Amino acid sequence: MRVVLDTNIVVSAMLSPAGTAADVLRLGLHRHVQLCVSDAILEEYEGVLRRPKFRRPPQVVSALMKSIRAVAEKVEPTKTLSVSTDEADNRFLECAETAGADYLVTGNKQHFPDSWGRTRIINARQMVELVTPKS
Repeated sequence: MRVVLDTNIVVSAMLSPAGTAADVLRLGLHRHVQLCVSDAILEEYEGVLRRPKFRRPPQVVSALMKSIRAVAEKVEPTKTLSVSTDEADNRFLECAETAGADYLVTGNKQHFPDSWGRTRIINARQMVELVTPKS
């Protein structure tokens, strides 16, 4: 399963390690799903995580970014999209399209279409439900 994570999922995971977004990030870090990123996404993750308002020590942000880079498949989108009303969100759609991602996981589904090509746009809870075996 190939997955692109919106920045809000990575930030939520760092701020609430016991939350659903953190569960989603762990799925990628433990290779239960294949995280897909681009240079633009990595730059956004790091830039946002280093904002003073989040009060995360630089070494913690660096360690997380190193972990993401170690497991993620990096793609290089060749198309520029203008689908989302939030211009930065288009980078995630570009990555998803190039990577052939199954899912784009976001906390802001309203900024995205329901799907883009083969990629479904879902929230963190939906992602966890897809991967967690039913009892």
